[in-house]
Amino acid sequence: MQKIEKIFGRVVRQKREKMQISQEAFAGMAGVHHTYMSEIELGKVQVSIGIAEQVAQALDMPLSKLWRDIEREL
Repeated sequence: MQKIEKIFGRVVRQKREKMQISQEAFAGMAGVHHTYMSEIELGKVQVSIGIAEQVAQALDMPLSKLWRDIEREL
């Protein structure tokens, strides 16, 4: 079983790429530093619920939808 951090990061990256937004631009939209966004997408960090909400907002989706998409990968 993959770690939730890896799955979260992979789903976020896939959705960001589908939006055709660079990682740096997306980090700005989410209100985090671009190196931190890189760590999120690589599954290297555990994000707080607040950061997860910021990421969901940047993806223009409710946090609950983002979590449903992540749960499908579990």
